[in-house]
Amino acid sequence: QVQLVESGGGAVQTGGSLRLSCASSDYTGDSYAMGWFRQAPGKEREGVAVIDDCSTNYRDSVKGRFTVSKDKASNTLYLQMNNLKPEDTAMYYCAAGREYDCYEGPISGVVNFDYRGQGTQVTVSV
Repeated sequence: QVQLVESGGGAVQTGGSLRLSCASSDYTGDSYAMGWFRQAPGKEREGVAVIDDCSTNYRDSVKGRFTVSKDKASNTLYLQMNNLKPEDTAMYYCAAGREYDCYEGPISGVVNFDYRGQGTQVTVSV
């Protein structure tokens, strides 16, 4: 069982930045895909970013603005979000896909990873 705890959300104005963190309880040293997805009120969940030892991938609307990274020493996943827009407003969730050494599916598949956290709210105002 992997427990994921997100932090770093908040309220910013358009053009601002936030850095989300996701602390994992898994210290086995196993390497697998991890990512972020988000869900805005009344909308479907959507994959945002994914990272593994093979590659990183992003949804088109955040490319060039968001950066996903992972610190293996601290077992922490990050999402650096720059130039935020009102349409980025959502609850952001961290997810772990232990079945994927190298995730080759679409970014939308991150929402189906087998472990997820409780989420952290990001609100971007005009």
